[in-house]
Amino acid sequence: MTQCRLIVTFCLLIFPLAASAAEPQQPAEIAPREIVHHQLLTKSQALLAKRREAYEDRTNVDDIRTHQQELKQYFTKAIGGFPDRTPLNPQVTGRAERAGFRVEKLLYESRPQHYVTGTLFLPDSNEFTAPYPAVLVVCGHSANGKAYEGYQASCALLALNGIAAFIIDPICQGERKQLLKSDGTPVIASATTGHTQVGIGAILLGWNTAQYEIWDGMRGIDYLQSRSDIDGKRIGCFGNSGGGTQTSYLMALDDRIVAAAPSCYITSFEQLLTTIGPQDAEQNIFGQLAAGMNHADYVIMRAPRPTLICAATQDFFDISGSWDAFRDAKRVYMRFGYGERVDLAENDDTHGFKKPLREAAARWMLRWLADRDVAVTEPELNLFSDEEMWSTPNGQVMLLPGSRSAFDLNLEEAQRLADVREKKWSNETPAQSRERIRKTLGLSPLNEIAAAQPEDVAETDSESGQQEQVLLTTTSGVPLAGTWVKPNGPSMGTTLYLHADGANKAVESDPDLKALVEGGQSVLAIDISGIGTTQPEGQRWYSDSFGVNAGNAVIAYLCGTSLVAQRTEEILATTRFLRAEEDNANAPISLVATDELCVPALHAAVLAPELISDVKLIRPLTSWTEVIRGKLTRNQVVNAVHGVLREYDLPELVTLLGDTITIVAPVDGQGNPIN
Repeated sequence: MTQCRLIVTFCLLIFPLAASAAEPQQPAEIAPREIVHHQLLTKSQALLAKRREAYEDRTNVDDIRTHQQELKQYFTKAIGGFPDRTPLNPQVTGRAERAGFRVEKLLYESRPQHYVTGTLFLPDSNEFTAPYPAVLVVCGHSANGKAYEGYQASCALLALNGIAAFIIDPICQGERKQLLKSDGTPVIASATTGHTQVGIGAILLGWNTAQYEIWDGMRGIDYLQSRSDIDGKRIGCFGNSGGGTQTSYLMALDDRIVAAAPSCYITSFEQLLTTIGPQDAEQNIFGQLAAGMNHADYVIMRAPRPTLICAATQDFFDISGSWDAFRDAKRVYMRFGYGERVDLAENDDTHGFKKPLREAAARWMLRWLADRDVAVTEPELNLFSDEEMWSTPNGQVMLLPGSRSAFDLNLEEAQRLADVREKKWSNETPAQSRERIRKTLGLSPLNEIAAAQPEDVAETDSESGQQEQVLLTTTSGVPLAGTWVKPNGPSMGTTLYLHADGANKAVESDPDLKALVEGGQSVLAIDISGIGTTQPEGQRWYSDSFGVNAGNAVIAYLCGTSLVAQRTEEILATTRFLRAEEDNANAPISLVATDELCVPALHAAVLAPELISDVKLIRPLTSWTEVIRGKLTRNQVVNAVHGVLREYDLPELVTLLGDTITIVAPVDGQGNPIN
C-alpha cells in the first residue's frame, strides 16, 4: 500500500465520523497524523454537548443547588481530596513600608514542613481602621511569583484603598522552586514545566497539581482569619492567568470567599480544545468533561456569590469562550434572583493582568467587601524588588532545614500506597486482580471488546516472505496501519509486534522482527494510536520532555480515560483479529512491544492470557513508583493512569504473568537504563 493510498483510505474511514459530528465542523480530509487528536476532540465535544443539554434542563433553583454540591464533591474527589489541617506555624520574617501601605513578609506551613511564602499588604493610612477586609491574591505563571510587578501592583492598589492583600507563591515559582541544584538555583526554570512534572506523579496517585495550589490557598485564608486585624468574614480572591485558574478553583470550593475575580483564564472547553489546547497539569481535572464541568461551572458552583470574570479581547484564552461562560453563569444567577452579582470586564488588550483589569478587580472587591462602590484608579507605585519580597533568608524554601517539596509529598504518598496495595494483592485470586486492573483502566469487559476489522489489504512478496499491508479499525475510531510479514515456509506461530518508532521502521530495519520471521513466525507489525502513521506533529505539550502524544493524552484525561486504556483496547482487539485469522483458533499469539508501548502491551497480556501466550517487553518502564521517585520524567504523560497506584504498580503485573514475560533493558522514568 503506497503512502498516498494509505492517506486516502484513512480519510475515507474518518470522513463519515466528521460528517456526523455536530460540533465543531470538521474538515473534509484529516491527515493521518491528526486522526488521534480528531477522535479525542470529537469525544470531548460530545461530552460537552451532553453537559449543555443538562444545563438547559436544570432551571429549578433546588436542582441547581443539588448540582452545585454534586460538582463540588466530584471536583474534590478528582483532585484526591485534601489533607488534614495541621499547625500553620506562621512566621513574620520581615517588614517594609511604602507611601500609603506596608507589608509583612510571611512564611507558613500548608502541610508539615511544606512551606508557603507570602507577602501581606496592609493599609497604612488613618483613613482605614482594622479589622480590614482581605483578598487572597494567587499568582499566574511568573518565574518570580509574588514579586511580579503587575501582581504586586494589584496588592498595593487594594491596600491603598483599605483592603488587605495576601499574595502567595505557588509551587515551582518565586521562592518555592521545588528542585534545586547544589548551588541553590532551580533545576526547572519554567513554572508550567515544573507544575507538570509534579502533576505526572500526582496523577498516578489520584491527585493533581491543583490540589497543592488549592490547599495552599485555603490555608492562606486560614491564616488571614487567624489575625485580629483582618475581618475573616470579608474575604475575597483574585489572580491572573494561572492565578485565574487557582481563583476559579478556590472560589468554587471554598465558601469563605465572598467575592472573586478570576482574570485571563475563564473561557470554555469548546473553544479551548479547538484553539490552543489543554494547558499545564493543574488546569486539567480528571474526567471533568464526563462529569459535566466546564469553565462556566467554576462560577456556577459558587452562585449567587459575587464574581467578576476579567478577560482580554486578544487573549489566547478565547474571548468568545469567556462570553459563553459569562452568559451561562448569568442565567444561573438570574434564576437565583441576583443577576447583578456576576459580571464581565473585558480589556481590549493581550493576555495579562494589565492596569484596567487590576482596577476592575479592585473596584469589585471594594463594592462587595467594603461596601464602597467607587471607581478607584491605580496611581504610580513604588514597588519592591524580588529580594525585598523574600520571606526566606536566601530566597528559596527548599534551602530551609527539613523542607519538603511537592515531589517529596508525592513520594511519601506512593510509599504509603505500596502497603495498601500489598494487602489488596495478598487477598486476591489472579482473576480478581485482573478484574480490578480492568476497572482501573476503565475498559469494557473483555468479552465485549470486538475483534479489529480489516479495511484494506495489499499483498507483496519479499525475500523474507510474503507481506500484507493491512488497515484495521477498532472502537477507538483510529485506523491502525501495519504490515503482516509471513514466512516462506509453514508458520510456527503468530506475533503481534508493537514498535514505538512505527511498523514501517520495524519491518524495514528491526533485527528482532526479522529473526522472528526467519524462525517461522508470522509477524503483524501494527501502529496503534499515536504511533508511526498516526504520530502527531506540532502537538508537543510545553516541553519535548513530555513527548509528542502528551497533548492528546491530556484530552483523554479530561474525558475520564487514558491513552494507556485506548492503546490496551486496540491491542486486545488486534489480538482477537489475529486469532480469528488463524486456521487454528487456539494457535498461540505472542506479543512484542518496545518503549512507550510496553505499558499497554503489559496490560493486554495480563488481561487476556487466553489470547496472548507470552510477551516480550523491550526497554519497558520498570514501575510507576520509580517515576515518582525520580521526580523528573521524560515521555511519561502518555503512560499515566489516574489513581493507578491506589490499585497496582507495573511490577505487580509482571508477577501476575510469571514465566510468560521476558523483559529486556528496563528503564526508569527518564528513559535511562537500570539494572
